[in-house]
Amino acid sequence: MPAKSPSLMNQARHLLLSLVFLLSSLLVGAPVMAADLPIPSPPSLGAKSYILLDFNSGQTLAAKNPDEQIEPASITKLMTCYIVFDEIKKGNLSPQDQVTVSKKAWEMHGSQMFLKVGDKVSVDELLQGLITASGNDAAVALAEYIAGTESTFADYMNQYAQQLGMNNSHFTDANGLPAPNHHMSARDIGVLLAAIIRNYPKLYDQYFHQKQFSYAGINQYNRNTLLWSDERVDGGKTGHTDTAGFNLAASAKADGMRVISVVTGTNSENARKSQAEALISYGFRFYDDGKLFNAGKQISQIRVWKGDETELPVVAHGPVWVAYPRGQKDSLTTSAELPSHLAAPVKKGERLGTLAIKYNGKVLKEEPLYASKAIKEGGYIRQLTDEVLMLFQ
Repeated sequence: MPAKSPSLMNQARHLLLSLVFLLSSLLVGAPVMAADLPIPSPPSLGAKSYILLDFNSGQTLAAKNPDEQIEPASITKLMTCYIVFDEIKKGNLSPQDQVTVSKKAWEMHGSQMFLKVGDKVSVDELLQGLITASGNDAAVALAEYIAGTESTFADYMNQYAQQLGMNNSHFTDANGLPAPNHHMSARDIGVLLAAIIRNYPKLYDQYFHQKQFSYAGINQYNRNTLLWSDERVDGGKTGHTDTAGFNLAASAKADGMRVISVVTGTNSENARKSQAEALISYGFRFYDDGKLFNAGKQISQIRVWKGDETELPVVAHGPVWVAYPRGQKDSLTTSAELPSHLAAPVKKGERLGTLAIKYNGKVLKEEPLYASKAIKEGGYIRQLTDEVLMLFQ
């Protein structure tokens, strides 16, 4: 058999090396290219305003006009609910308390649980009527039971809004029927729904999952139809008037992540449902969230001058969560921005700086940092020594 020529062998070797190189490029290079792909823009929605919030971190994942003041309609009832939940938690009322229905509550038009004057109804039933049936009569009955009058209750609502940082909200009634100077924003609605879930998780689970409710022989269904069509959704609130359009706030969770979706001013029930679901799917498809630091965990430390101690650990208030591009947790970086010189005394809990959490150089979230303990002034020798050392810093 004749021997193969060196030129043919070299060509074969060159071809084999080229194939190996091409194959390795496909295997190794493809994931790298995929990791560098940017997150696509959120879906284009017809809502007047919207926001998508990551529940754990509070980060905004998508938004359009999130701080614009809008007519919330029955989404107002989230604040009524928040106050009732808070009163229950404080022990000021019980779900078994009996409420006598007033003439004003009975006269409420729009969505109702169909109360009658003089009916004695439990707070538990009224909460179901408020959340599931979106009863305006239930809202007024609860408001009057807690505050005496609906107008006094509205003042109460505004105080709670200030405490929650809802800077674009003002309430004049407990039910959301159109009224001058009664408004919220998409961001404030999201903040409020998240606060209900965070502060009253058992009551949220008890009342917001309910799909239907019956009172006085009348069976009504929850207007948040995502509860039937999307298993990720576990609660929320709808609202609608001719001037407000169709609004929807919805909470959804999947694989340990929860998002809050708010859409306002859509033109139909189907539109608010599909647009809210589009935001929810966008959040779960392109984002993860995770805990970077547990509550009380030292995040960094700072040199303290002229104190009885020289090193001070700094912490955040509570655990530090961050939402980030899906699958990219290992690409996150953190940096603590702290004073270049800090002298004693330092109070425990004193704000000292900021933790910046970044992905590809972009700040995803900033978290305030605080002194983990108090440091008193050091003795005379310590103060004198540090005074000299500071001259060389």
